Amino acid sequence: MRFAHPWALALAPLAWALAVAALRWGRASALAYPAGELLRARGLAPRSRAARLAPIVLQAAALTLAAVALARPQRVLAVAGTDGRGVDIVLTVDSSLSMNAMDFKPSRLEVAKEIAKSFVRGRVSDRIGLVTFGGAPLLACPQTVDYSALTERIDGLEAGMTRSDGTALGDGLASAVRRLREGSAQSKVVVLLTDGRSNTGAVDPLTAAKAAAALGVKVYCIGTAGRGPAAMPYDDPQRGRGVVMIDDDLDEELLSEISRITGAKSYRAKNREELAGIFAEIDRLEKSPMRLPDMVAVGDLHAWPLTAALLLLLAQSALSATALLRWP
Repeated sequence: MRFAHPWALALAPLAWALAVAALRWGRASALAYPAGELLRARGLAPRSRAARLAPIVLQAAALTLAAVALARPQRVLAVAGTDGRGVDIVLTVDSSLSMNAMDFKPSRLEVAKEIAKSFVRGRVSDRIGLVTFGGAPLLACPQTVDYSALTERIDGLEAGMTRSDGTALGDGLASAVRRLREGSAQSKVVVLLTDGRSNTGAVDPLTAAKAAAALGVKVYCIGTAGRGPAAMPYDDPQRGRGVVMIDDDLDEELLSEISRITGAKSYRAKNREELAGIFAEIDRLEKSPMRLPDMVAVGDLHAWPLTAALLLLLAQSALSATALLRWP
């Protein structure tokens, strides 16, 4: 239990100080009667001390509870990190426009997203990040064990989202390797998914692969494209919407060499089922010891004292209009 704004508790004594002042210097009734007998003769008893105290005490108590609510009481649940076994992973997904090709239904990218999310949900203690690339790399999510947040970022991947043409495979791989450089796990893995060949970028893919090998990073390459031409939709301001056929441009030799250099394997998935099987195989990687981070859960409790304060004010108002009604 803790207070987010403990300074607000100083307002509670002030509420009671105001209550004492109201009792000491509060004004009497507007009409004065010469004697209590006259009140009794009219069927009106003079107010008791309790009747005078009750409204002020209720108001002071309500203000005290309001001060407690303002201080934001919180329930804190801390869970110490535990020693688990995991792999540091960066999913590196091609988001060039050709990933909209429809040889995978509904598209290469949509199928890749669906299976990648399933892969993430199946992990237990791995730190996983997400890099996407087209003509340039983009960090979509840093490494995390918050798999819910990561799957949301995977959902947000769109073809052409890097706003740059081409397939900068080397740049995408280099970006992923940089993310793994400071990782704590003994096993570090890049899962690189692409449907084309490297045709732009500042970093040569094989140079990036050698850097990965030097850092002990394995790169599992997955080519995601069916054999032969594939239909790809387009939406052009001048030509409008339509479908165009694109050639099979997957550079399997390059992907195989990248994986060989880093001591991993390369694959080609020609449909949804093959892609799911490849991810299942990668899922069986040997796990390495690592420590999970400490987790802290915080729940706000301010609603309880605030509700109690409102109830006390309602009670004071109701009593002042009935049993504690002043005369006149």
